[in-house]
Amino acid sequence: MKGLFTYLSVAMISLSFAQENTKNKLKIDISGYIDTYYSYDFDTPETQDKQSFLYNYNKQNNFNINIALLRASISYENVYAKVSVHSGTYVEANYAAEKTKYLNEAYVGVFLNKNKTTTLEAGIMPSYIGFESAITHANLTATRSILAENSPYFMTGVKLNHQFNEKWSVAGLLTNGWQRIEKAKSNLAPSFGTQLIYKPNSKNTLNWSTFIGKEAYANQFNTRYFSNLYWDKTWNTKWHSILGFDYGMQDVSYQNTQKATWYSPVLITQYSFNSKWQMAHRIEYYQDKKQAIIASQIPFETLGNSINLDFLPNSKFKIRTEGKWYHATENIFDTNTKKDNFSVTTTMSFEF
Repeated sequence: MKGLFTYLSVAMISLSFAQENTKNKLKIDISGYIDTYYSYDFDTPETQDKQSFLYNYNKQNNFNINIALLRASISYENVYAKVSVHSGTYVEANYAAEKTKYLNEAYVGVFLNKNKTTTLEAGIMPSYIGFESAITHANLTATRSILAENSPYFMTGVKLNHQFNEKWSVAGLLTNGWQRIEKAKSNLAPSFGTQLIYKPNSKNTLNWSTFIGKEAYANQFNTRYFSNLYWDKTWNTKWHSILGFDYGMQDVSYQNTQKATWYSPVLITQYSFNSKWQMAHRIEYYQDKKQAIIASQIPFETLGNSINLDFLPNSKFKIRTEGKWYHATENIFDTNTKKDNFSVTTTMSFEF
């Protein structure tokens, strides 16, 4: 992996110099991100891994790198592309089933009209589902909600997007499935997704994303239906909130007579004391009684609360500390002996 980062860095620098010889027709931007952390789970698991349904900051009592990422954004006339590589504990956990795990994104896009309101993209892309990214700088909280950890962070396929005006945009996607680089089975039809975004003004965003495709349940591939809806609201210079709701349903038999459902409401509120200090509270609930998404062996029904305090010396650097408490209706924690779980995570991240 070190050799891959070195090779990509040299290639990016070489392209940057070559850019000057094309009279600025070819534009290249280099960016990156590194997110380090220490997390402690008070259940003190004997293994290095924390809860199995968590993919970020998932190592116990360990100083580690959640994600280190290097990206090249390239554009030429009406065509653009992004290529980024990554490594870290998030990658090892979330891409465990993938052969190509060290590519965070690799896609090409083209503007289909002169006013650049319609685009077609293809490749490995960030997920269109949800409001929490793997890049912590984009999130109000330090760790991710159960909702985010158990819905796609990436997709592979094609995406057609159209911007009607400053307020409305819509997208349609054909992908290899629910957070997959390669299809689980070659004879499966592509999955279908939609995204509708409404921005009435700069302080409000309403997003509705859907997914339909064949996914595994009890060693069978049956249809999964999924909806993610959220409202992102900036109230003023101090207050910022996100209200989200996921609902999913999956056929669990060939005859489609039985279904497994799951859902999760989330409310996050952030308060900024000033430009350097922020805090946020998240309350969430996740129910997946038939283990369609979370393989807990027993019905998964959990309430979560978290509070984080952030210090921002500048706009590119963050130190965040978060306490998080889960309460379940069944003994799903500490090898199925406890209903409650408490953990503390401290992160230090830098983006450039």
